[in-house]
Amino acid sequence: MPDQAIRVSVAYSPSARVVHELALTLPAGSSVGDALASSGFIAQFPEMSSNGAFGVWNKKVALNHLLTDHDRVEVYRALKVDPKVARRQRFEKQGAKTAGLFANKRPGSKSGY
Repeated sequence: MPDQAIRVSVAYSPSARVVHELALTLPAGSSVGDALASSGFIAQFPEMSSNGAFGVWNKKVALNHLLTDHDRVEVYRALKVDPKVARRQRFEKQGAKTAGLFANKRPGSKSGY
C-alpha cells in the first residue's frame, strides 16, 4: 500500500546568505503550487510571487509539477546584475595581471604558468 503523504521541503533565499527552509508533509499528488501555498512563504515574502521562477532540486519546473517524496522545492529570486556584466566588472577591478590565466602563479614565471 503506497504512502498517503509525501515529505517535501520548501527553500527561499530573499538575500545573500539568508535561507528560509521549511519541511512539510503534504498529501500524495501535491504540486509545487500546493507546497508554496502550504509553506506560507508567499504571504511572508510578497516579492516572491512576482518572479515566478520555481524548481525542484535545481531544475526549473511549473507550478503544476507533481512532487514526490523528499523533493526540495526552490524559489528563485531575480538576478540583480547580469552575470556577464558582473564578471567583466570584477576583471576590470582586479586588473589583467592578477586575474585568471594572466596571473603569475610562481615567482619568476611567465603569465599563464
